[in-house]
Amino acid sequence: MRVDTLSPAEGARTSAKRLGRGIGSGLGKTSGKGHKGQWARSGGGVRPGFEGGQMPIARRIPKRGFHNKFGKDYVIVNLSDLAELPAGTVVDYGFVFENGLAKEVKNNVGLKVLGNGELKVALTVKAAKFSASAKEAIEKAGGTAEVVE
Repeated sequence: MRVDTLSPAEGARTSAKRLGRGIGSGLGKTSGKGHKGQWARSGGGVRPGFEGGQMPIARRIPKRGFHNKFGKDYVIVNLSDLAELPAGTVVDYGFVFENGLAKEVKNNVGLKVLGNGELKVALTVKAAKFSASAKEAIEKAGGTAEVVE
């Protein structure tokens, strides 16, 4: 293979529209611009979002909410997700994803365990955060709740 033999894949490059080259081309006379009006003029057209003077949709619809760019997102796991695990299992960040107990969260900073559900087996749970009820339930079942960063 040589540099001078390289060419784009078939159909990767299309030839330019040749405007104003006679009626038979389908793009002669007005060159695809129609008859007169703002869009037919040189430099014609309106800016994106302009609706002819009517209040644009981006300004008609109220803005709501706030996104904290410094906010921390945790991967959430409930006790009900851990209830079927065998006793003595060590549950940590890696274990949760290997066993499909939670979905990946963008910009996550760790695992958070919530107390929704009942736990009857002793587990060792290592997470960045625990809700008070989750920690209580894990310890009541004879397990340990370890906070890891």
